[in-house]
Amino acid sequence: MSDDLNKREKEKGIKKEQLNWLLRIITLGDRFSMQDFYDRIKKGFVEFLIVFFGVLVSFGVERQGEEFGDRESNVDNLIGLRDEMIDIREYTQIYIEENQWIRMLYNNLYEQWDQDRDSVFLFIDETDGLPYSPLSFYNNYNPFNPPRVVYEAIKLDGTFRFLGSEVGRFVNNTYDGTDLKYLMLNTDREEKVYVDQFEAQVANKWIFELEKIDLYDTNFWVKHRKYFQKEKYLKYNLFKRLGLWEQISEQLVEYESTVGTNIKKLDSVIQVKNDEFVFIYWWF
Repeated sequence: MSDDLNKREKEKGIKKEQLNWLLRIITLGDRFSMQDFYDRIKKGFVEFLIVFFGVLVSFGVERQGEEFGDRESNVDNLIGLRDEMIDIREYTQIYIEENQWIRMLYNNLYEQWDQDRDSVFLFIDETDGLPYSPLSFYNNYNPFNPPRVVYEAIKLDGTFRFLGSEVGRFVNNTYDGTDLKYLMLNTDREEKVYVDQFEAQVANKWIFELEKIDLYDTNFWVKHRKYFQKEKYLKYNLFKRLGLWEQISEQLVEYESTVGTNIKKLDSVIQVKNDEFVFIYWWF
């Protein structure tokens, strides 16, 4: 009896010869069964879903991995910029001290310019006790040029956009802001104007009126001190340069304050980034 039952099960369905052309195409074997047809559809659909969601999950993981990499790169950039800003602030503080010393030194020289003594243009070096003249080094100047290696590297590798608009604004203000540009201009091109005028006076006037030009010889300033006291052009040049140094001093203090504020902002942003939890999303 079981043999007859198996035989009837095998004979279920419609013979292939009795089907139309469309059903013949999708029929496997010599008989067509609706149950078998639905089973194959369900199996195919399940396999499709498995492949589809597998690909979707793969893309999701890849995207989250890229976002994680971008986040890590962004945090590294922020830390690098913060550390470089600390260097900028230290550089600026040293420059402020130098500016204060220069202003005090040459202001004292300007105040005593007309005193009736041969050593009027000489000062004593506190480190070695030897005399020197500030005018011996009057043609020196030091352009303000804070470090910017990290900033330039971030701009070149294209990751600056990851900083975000708000962070980007105050970072750009630190490195390329208008105040910094004027400060760099004053300590470079504007300073050079007075240096060039001084050197032109030496080359076009002093060499014809003085015996031997040796700016580093203290006797030179003692021997010709009355000549220099009458040199109104030189004194006026010093007066104008003192005014420029005073302006530079104010710019330095303001810039140092700006950098300090931006360091605190970066510290806050870095802290927020470090406190964030990173999730990888699985889409089903």
